[in-house]
Amino acid sequence: MQIVVYSTPQCMMTKKSLDRAGIAYDEVDLAADTEALDHVKALGHTQAPVVVAEGDHWSGFRPDKIEALTPAAH
Repeated sequence: MQIVVYSTPQCMMTKKSLDRAGIAYDEVDLAADTEALDHVKALGHTQAPVVVAEGDHWSGFRPDKIEALTPAAH
């Protein structure tokens, strides 16, 4: 499963939670990548972080969504 976290330097809670859960992800810095920023806006998001995983996407810190990504949840 590929997980991408589109974030800014201030987006720490989501990344820390993914790290604690042992979930691998790729990180894209929205402050440095204008194409990525356009992509998340096209998805309908206006706040960071934006997480894209398993055909789903959400913005903000969502512990419930992160929990659903853990291997134990599958």
